[in-house]
Amino acid sequence: MNQEKQERIKACLQELSTLLYEEADKSKLTDLESIEKTVRSQILELVSPEIALFLSNKKLEQK
Repeated sequence: MNQEKQERIKACLQELSTLLYEEADKSKLTDLESIEKTVRSQILELVSPEIALFLSNKKLEQK
């Protein structure tokens, strides 16, 4: 992957991180364990399905 794409991914992830933090229950972000659980939950609920959909569509296009 070239440097430009890596920088774009980093910028997108920073924006995503900001959005997810804004939506997180701040009262639950009290220690490392709760932060990790919150992040994991958000990734499983919001991020992974979109990535899986993208990957499955790409696989179908290749067939």
